[in-house]
Amino acid sequence: MITISTRRRTTALTIPLALGAVLAGCTDDQRSGYRTDYANHRPLRVTGHPSTGSLEAVQRVVWRLADSDADGLAALGTEGGDARPAARAWVKAYGKAAARHEVTADFDEEGSVRQGVVLHFAGPDRTQEATVRIGAHDTWGIVLVDPEPKAVGKPGTTPAGPAS
Repeated sequence: MITISTRRRTTALTIPLALGAVLAGCTDDQRSGYRTDYANHRPLRVTGHPSTGSLEAVQRVVWRLADSDADGLAALGTEGGDARPAARAWVKAYGKAAARHEVTADFDEEGSVRQGVVLHFAGPDRTQEATVRIGAHDTWGIVLVDPEPKAVGKPGTTPAGPAS
C-alpha cells in the first residue's frame, strides 16, 4: 500500500492554487474588492456570451453607476484622456436606475479582446450601447463616450408616449 505524506499532499495542492492566483493576475486586494462589490450590488442579468474579462468590466461599470461613482467609472475608461465628463454624464443618465432597478447586459459576438454590449435599464426603460475592450496594462474597461439613452417602447406606446 502506498501512502502519501500530508506534507506532500498539501504541497501538491498548494502549488497549483498559488500558480492559478499568479496567472490570474489579481492581487488579494483586487479579488477582495471584487467580492465586496459583487455582494453589495444587485445581480446583473446577462444574455449572450461574454468573456470573463468583458463580463467583469460590465459588472464594474454597472456597480460604479449604482454607486454614483463617476471617478471610479472614469478609471474604467480605455481610451485615455479625461473620461470624467463622460463618466459624470453616464452617472446622471443611469445612476439611479442602476441603483434601484434591474440591469441586463446583452453581449454581442465573441469577446476575446473587444465586445459590444447593450445595457438595458429596467426602471426608466432605456438602453445604452457600449463597447468593452482590453485597455492599458491588459485590463478590461469601457470605451466611455457621452451616453446616448434610447427609450424602449412598451406595447401600445411609443417612446414619446401612448400610441395614437
